[in-house]
Amino acid sequence: MSKECEVLVIGAGVGGLTLALALHEAGIACRVYESVQEIRPLGVGINVLPHATRVLGRLGLNDRLGKLGVATKEAAFFNRHGQLIYREATGTAAGYSTPQFSIHRGDLQLALLDAVRERLGNEAVVFDRRCVGAASSDTEASVRFVDSNENAYTVKASVAISCDGLHSALRKQFYPDEGMPRYSGVNMWRGAVHWEPFLSGATMVRAGALVPGVGKMVIYPIRNDADAQGRQLVNWVAELDSPQPARRDWNGAGQLDDFFPAFKDWHFEWLDVAAMIEATSGILQFPMVDQDPLPQWTFGRLTLLGDAAHPMVPRGSNGAGQAIVDADVLCAYLVELGVGPDALLAYDKERVKVTGDVVLTNRKAPPDKILQIVHERTNGQPFESLSGIIDDLELQSITASYKEIAGYTVEELGDGWRVR
Repeated sequence: MSKECEVLVIGAGVGGLTLALALHEAGIACRVYESVQEIRPLGVGINVLPHATRVLGRLGLNDRLGKLGVATKEAAFFNRHGQLIYREATGTAAGYSTPQFSIHRGDLQLALLDAVRERLGNEAVVFDRRCVGAASSDTEASVRFVDSNENAYTVKASVAISCDGLHSALRKQFYPDEGMPRYSGVNMWRGAVHWEPFLSGATMVRAGALVPGVGKMVIYPIRNDADAQGRQLVNWVAELDSPQPARRDWNGAGQLDDFFPAFKDWHFEWLDVAAMIEATSGILQFPMVDQDPLPQWTFGRLTLLGDAAHPMVPRGSNGAGQAIVDADVLCAYLVELGVGPDALLAYDKERVKVTGDVVLTNRKAPPDKILQIVHERTNGQPFESLSGIIDDLELQSITASYKEIAGYTVEELGDGWRVR
């Protein structure tokens, strides 16, 4: 059996589709294999940070995404009483050359898919192919798939990239004894609802604190003019300590009674959070889990990318962004070193350490560490003034430190910036 392409991409998620677009731009032939029979706009909102929009902008996608999502202007932190702790500009308002987008995950994935079909052709994505394993020889990668009728297929390429997410078959093949995901002790409930614009109309809010019985909310708009009344589609995430993890399924259904009591009194001047939650249908539930960083992703002509490589707790709005950057770095090495093991090893050497640091930082010192510190210093009570509690320099240092670790300070993404 001859090779079908130079690069075989396993999974048509954000990372896999971005990789396909980058490879096409570089003149490297690829094909994407996806397990589902049809991609539908599932899930809720995500944020795409400037290090990722810099990549997507080079691929000619930012104008399209700007029409689908919201260009986030600011991040704001509040305590559980609705009092403002800290506010900072984001995206172009903060001096970046590209925006920060808040967008429905399905809108982002379908926009990427449409671009792949437009540029590479409809045959570039093969559906109903679930990866069940792969092998690497001196000359080629060989990937095994089954379809929904359990028919088997083997596809060969120069290299194969596993972009198939949290349940990656290749990750399990490489690390069969890895064990279950690491549960943080927190479950999250998510939803999206048509609601009147709040604050700037483009604000990402973090409120509350992740302490027993209190809970934290993340709230931001992901679509403008979402209905005939001019309301936005607003995404919210409720995080609460829970003794048992929910099922690890991005589309798993959640129940209002399991978390709402912690937020039922959240009626703020700038947003009636409780009413917004109660107005939401189709609530989803997911555990805040990750995996310990792996020592290696690449084995011969096979490697991992995105959530298959570095699943992280979603406390830094960085999962999709790191997958997009993975794709850019990998493509650059494939151009520089040729489509083979040397490029995969160079990508591995660079990205394993960087993303491992992000995974560990998301556990201990994400941006919402601000909420935790203020809650502890005020004993969860309202404050008259932040003077003597926390100052601007300490607040700025927390978010600045995270940006530096995750690779998206304004200085890093200057006009001469290039991933790597």
